Amino acid sequence: MATMSKWLVLALAAPLLAQEAPLDPERAFRVTLPPGAPVALASANWDQSKATARGGALLVDLHSTLQLKNESPRRIRAISLQVVAQEVTPGGKGSVTVPSLDVAPGETFGVRIDLRLMRPLTRGGGALVEVSLDGLLFDDLTFFGPNLLNSRRSLLAWELEARRDRRQLLTALQQGGRERLQEEMVLASSRLTEQAGVEMRVTRAPSPGEGKELAFAFVQLPGAPVRLMRGSATVAPGEARAPRIEISNRGRRAVRSVEIGWIVQDVNGRQFFAGSLPSEIRIPPGQEALVAREQTLRFTRPGQPSLEIAALSAYPATVEFEDGEVWVPSSAAPALSGEMRRLVELYRRHGLNVVLTQLQRFE
Repeated sequence: MATMSKWLVLALAAPLLAQEAPLDPERAFRVTLPPGAPVALASANWDQSKATARGGALLVDLHSTLQLKNESPRRIRAISLQVVAQEVTPGGKGSVTVPSLDVAPGETFGVRIDLRLMRPLTRGGGALVEVSLDGLLFDDLTFFGPNLLNSRRSLLAWELEARRDRRQLLTALQQGGRERLQEEMVLASSRLTEQAGVEMRVTRAPSPGEGKELAFAFVQLPGAPVRLMRGSATVAPGEARAPRIEISNRGRRAVRSVEIGWIVQDVNGRQFFAGSLPSEIRIPPGQEALVAREQTLRFTRPGQPSLEIAALSAYPATVEFEDGEVWVPSSAAPALSGEMRRLVELYRRHGLNVVLTQLQRFE
C-alpha cells in the first residue's frame, strides 16, 4: 500500500475569521494511521462539524463518521481513536472507543465521532483536528497500536466481559430455550433501569463547604485477585472528596492497575452504579497498597436535585497484571457490562430475535 494511504492527510487548516462557520473538510482535518496499520481510511464525512470563536479560544464541534477498512487477515473486535485539537489546552483532547465489533477481513465499518474540543485561537498552520489510531483489538485478543491512552486494557476487558456474558446467555438458551433467554433479558433490562440515572465526573478543584467522613462497603467478587480492604471518603450532597481505598494483592503475580467500580446509595435506599475509575498502582504479590485520589467525584442526575449520599460501595471491576494479562469477574459484576447494555438496548428496540442473531454471530 502506498505511503499516502497510511498517512491520510485531509488538509491543512487556515485561520477561521468568522465567529461561527462550518469547518471545511479540505482545510481542517487530518487522519493519521501508523505505518503497518491494519485499517485504512475509506472515507470521512465532516459536513456537520463547525467551529466557534470564544474569546481567545476556538470551540470545535465535531460530528463525523469515519469509514475504515479492515486490511488485516483477522477479525476486528474493538477500536479506539484519539482525537486532538490541542495537546496542552484543557478540553483539547478526546477519544472514541467502539467495542463489540465483528469486522471480517476486507470489510468496511463506521466509527462515529461526536465531540466538543477547545484549542487556542491562533493563525498557525496545521490541521484544526487530528484523529489517530490508539489501539485495535483482534478476535485472537492480540492488540495493535501505540496505546497512548491505555486503550489495550480497556478493549481487552470489554471483550472478555462480552464473551463471558454471551456465553451465559447462550447457556440459558440451551438450558431453557427462548423462554429462559427472554427471562434473562427482562432481568437485565430491569437492572439497567434501576442502575441508570447518575453520572460521575472527576474534578481536581476542591469543593467548599463541610462534609462527613463515610466508610466504604466493599463487594467481594469470587476469584478476584485483589481484595478491597478499608476505605473512606468525605461526602457532601452530590459528591465524594478525596477517596482512599486500601487494596491487597491476593495472587502470585504483581498487579499494575486496578479499575474500581462505584455504587452510590441515596437516603431512600436506592442504589446507582455511578461508573468506574482506573488506578495505575503497582502491588507486589501478597502486599497491600493505598489508592488515594486528591480529587472530587461529582454525582449528578439530569434535572434532579443534588444526590444525598447515604452509603458508598466499591468493587474490583478490572485488574491488569504486570505481564499484560487482564482479569474480569467470571460471573456478572454488580454493574451490567457494556455488551449487556448493548444487547438490552437491542432487545428493547427490536425484540428477542435480534438478540439471538447477535449471540449466534459471535458464537
